[in-house]
Amino acid sequence: MAHASVEKKSAFWFHLGAIITVTAWGVSFISTKICQGPPNDLTPVEVYVLRFTMAYLLVLAACHKRFWSNSLRDELLFATCGLCGGSIYFIAENTAIQYTLVSNVALITTTAPLITTMLVGLIYKSERPNLGTVLGSLLAFLGVGCVIFNSSFNAAIRPLGDLLALAAALGWAIYSIVLRKLNALYSVMFISRKTFFYGLLTALPFLAFEPGSLRWEVLCRTEVWANLLFLGVFASMVAYIIWAQAVKRLGAVKASNYLYFSPIVTLVASQIFLDEAITLVGLIGCALILLGVWLSDLLSRPR
Repeated sequence: MAHASVEKKSAFWFHLGAIITVTAWGVSFISTKICQGPPNDLTPVEVYVLRFTMAYLLVLAACHKRFWSNSLRDELLFATCGLCGGSIYFIAENTAIQYTLVSNVALITTTAPLITTMLVGLIYKSERPNLGTVLGSLLAFLGVGCVIFNSSFNAAIRPLGDLLALAAALGWAIYSIVLRKLNALYSVMFISRKTFFYGLLTALPFLAFEPGSLRWEVLCRTEVWANLLFLGVFASMVAYIIWAQAVKRLGAVKASNYLYFSPIVTLVASQIFLDEAITLVGLIGCALILLGVWLSDLLSRPR
């Protein structure tokens, strides 16, 4: 009984960590929008490279004694983490907004937990999702749709942007599954450092094909450097470390379900910082997300 109580208290902190991480990522959408919008006009790749460079240097300062992983196979897995959870996810998501509706992008990228659940079920026969997990995920996904279409029900289909958003969701799902393998062999700091490094390395080709708009006077603006500082230190370095710990303790599927909270955070942050109204549809969506995540967790517990 005492051991079970300790386990329960320990799990609570990992659940709390997942919530804090998703909160940071929800607010990061606002920070990214400020940096990329006029009059700053930084490109999606520039914002991504700046935030990940900051995060990488900070983690490197704390974790620099070991450079290589145990094998070439593991090194390729780290490269996959950097590619799927870094450059592909962020660049595809931010670029998709240029070709389709923001509501479409937000809705499609938050399918990552559902994709993660399906992929884990295909790879690990012992962890196939039960009916409760599927129903809870679908209910939460319905809530996400309500939150995203909080102010508009326009769901125009523009294939290029929607495919880019789907690529971002698939990339995050693959990252979550690969992260699970690496968590058993390496420390969270080492994994985070490797992810940031390969995330930057795989982003460099995008810089070559994107016209730059980076100007020092833009970086010196308080709203720009303050938001970049938040994106690099908290939304990247701290959040990725906490997320890796949460995935290690809770599992890829259960941790990924917390991503459904991101639209709620974005909804509230948009109202505070961008003065966007919260409607009844948005509130209903928030309730559905909370109910769906709770139901998925409740029905997936061993009896």
